[in-house]
Amino acid sequence: MTIGARVRGWFERTGSEALGWTLVVLGILMLVMPGPGLLGMFGGIVLLARHYTWADRLVDPLEAKAMEAAQYGVATIPRILVSVLGIIWVGAVGLVWFLSPQIPEFEILGVGFGPELPAAGWVGAVGIWFSDLIALVLLVYSIRRWR
Repeated sequence: MTIGARVRGWFERTGSEALGWTLVVLGILMLVMPGPGLLGMFGGIVLLARHYTWADRLVDPLEAKAMEAAQYGVATIPRILVSVLGIIWVGAVGLVWFLSPQIPEFEILGVGFGPELPAAGWVGAVGIWFSDLIALVLLVYSIRRWR
């Protein structure tokens, strides 16, 4: 048995499950931090569907809803323009996070913020820009598929 076959076998049995759970946990974290949280969670559930029936039952309805939402989002030119403006806005937010300006100090529910942005700097900016790139790719895909 070759090394490639062993690695493939390990990934099919153990690696895909470990990666699936990792993506689900990272997706949950990315819901409140910069990053594509919902896509990470969905990717994790797709991988877990190979091992768990509960995950397999979630994949088809989630995929159907995602396709329905994508088709709805490109049904008219104004919706496409709003999506493009949103992509530009998120890119600008990434630039602000990259530049990491000083902000006033404030508190929400006992959690203090400032004088720096949470996850400020290049790490936060890259996460935001990665989300923006995914949104752009999905918009182009949706336009090509349904328009």
